[in-house]
Amino acid sequence: MAALVRHELKYYISQSQYQILARLLRTFLTPDEHADENAEYHIRSLYFDTIFDHALHDKIAGVRDRNKYRIRIYNLSDSFIRMECKTKLGDYISKRQAVISRDLSEQLMTGDPSGLENTSSGLLREIFREMRINLLRPVVIVDYVREAYMHPAEDVRITFDKQLRSGLFSHDLFNPRLPTVSPLDSPDQVILEVKFNRVIPDYISEILSLAAGWSARSAISKYVLCRRFEGKEF
Repeated sequence: MAALVRHELKYYISQSQYQILARLLRTFLTPDEHADENAEYHIRSLYFDTIFDHALHDKIAGVRDRNKYRIRIYNLSDSFIRMECKTKLGDYISKRQAVISRDLSEQLMTGDPSGLENTSSGLLREIFREMRINLLRPVVIVDYVREAYMHPAEDVRITFDKQLRSGLFSHDLFNPRLPTVSPLDSPDQVILEVKFNRVIPDYISEILSLAAGWSARSAISKYVLCRRFEGKEF
């Protein structure tokens, strides 16, 4: 079955702007059911790219259609691990995912795709081919805390991503003491993301118009931000 295609809007906002928006949105939206009492959870992703960094350069060049592959865990736990492919299709996004084991994750972290050779998952077969043919390999860890709210109308999902950190050159996904550094010019910046199917309900759109007034919509990529410290020229 084809992945659902959705809209995605992104903005940089300040801490004070985040506080205002979050307070207003809590009135109408429901916190993510998997979040803690502060509507937060920790996300760590290990991103993959080809030997020629196609995903990195395609994003920087603004290529219309592109894929990003990653392993994602939550709250530094190995109890639920997903391999994901996020696809950008012009102004739309879609995501495919497959649950994988800790053992398979550890194998992929070393750049070894042999554990994917006999999989029944279309996504994992695709990643196996990419690792064999285009030398897809792990490149950077991206860490942040997400505060998430949802509304059933048009499957609206609004998130505030805070404390963005790069894992530098390590691929040690499950290490709770992994050294990290902020890639942002201001570490207090918050990334606001808005995802929805077709349209945003008017009363939510009115609240979000505050963000549009504070900050221009931006093509923010946490992946690109977190690769800034590799000493290469983008």
